Parts: sequence; C-alpha cells; structure tokens
Amino acid sequence: MTADWHERISVDPAVIVGKPVVRGTRLSVELILDLVTEGWSFEEVIANYPGLTVEDIRACVAYARDVLVEVQVFPMACPPVGR
Repeated sequence: MTADWHERISVDPAVIVGKPVVRGTRLSVELILDLVTEGWSFEEVIANYPGLTVEDIRACVAYARDVLVEVQVFPMACPPVGR
C-alpha cells in the first residue's frame, strides 16, 4: 500500500521554518528519514515518538519520493584525466 502523504505531511512557515512535518507535530520529515536511514526500525521510531504511526513514517518516505521525482539532475562534465 502506498502512503498518501498529502493527508499526513504539512508545510507551515510558522512551524520549523516551513520544513515539511508530520501533520499536528513538530517532527520534520527530515528527522524521520534520518532515523530510518540510521537503521531505526519503524517500531523503534514509534517507541521513541509515540504520537507517530507506521502510516506517518510511510508518508514521510512517500513525500521524499515525490519530491525527488520533481528534481532534475544534470551531471557535470568531468575534466579529462591528467589535467
């Protein structure tokens, strides 16, 4: 099941300088992704932040995915070897 982040992630300039957060909290998507990246299981995240749900964490991942879909990456030309 794909998380629909639109219902769970909000952006408000008055909350953490407009960073995307889990709706109704001051927990940023960035923080949640950092924890998961560091190897925390969803269960560990929820144990440490009991207001969160598995669906909130999935929404953070889905939000990041959708943001990255919009980003265009242009590789830089590398200088020739030996210069």
